[in-house]
Amino acid sequence: MKTNYKIAIALVAGVTIGGAAIQGLHAQAKPPVYLVVDISEVTNPEDWKAVTGRPMTALDAIMKDFGGRYLIRTDKITALEGTASKRLILIAFDNVEKAKGWYNSAEQKKVNENRMKNTKSRAFIVDGM
Repeated sequence: MKTNYKIAIALVAGVTIGGAAIQGLHAQAKPPVYLVVDISEVTNPEDWKAVTGRPMTALDAIMKDFGGRYLIRTDKITALEGTASKRLILIAFDNVEKAKGWYNSAEQKKVNENRMKNTKSRAFIVDGM
């Protein structure tokens, strides 16, 4: 009977130590940052098609060097208050430097110039939690 108690105590201690270790690792991990592009109006739909018509493989090629991953890229937005955006893009990056690196890359600069010329939009970075 005493052996069963020892095993039970060892199991509880192991689970407690494992839980504490995992909690410590999570506390050390930095949360991602999010790059948000909010397009409120498309002012020149014909020229804007050069951006929206690109295949996902082209988007992934630009993204791979910076470790970003698309979380949202849609024009299916339902407004609950105010006016809905025409398009919303949300990209997760490991840190601000990678997000800025992607945003300022030669390939993305072309897209940004087209977006700024043919839409009313804004882009910003948000720290995650």
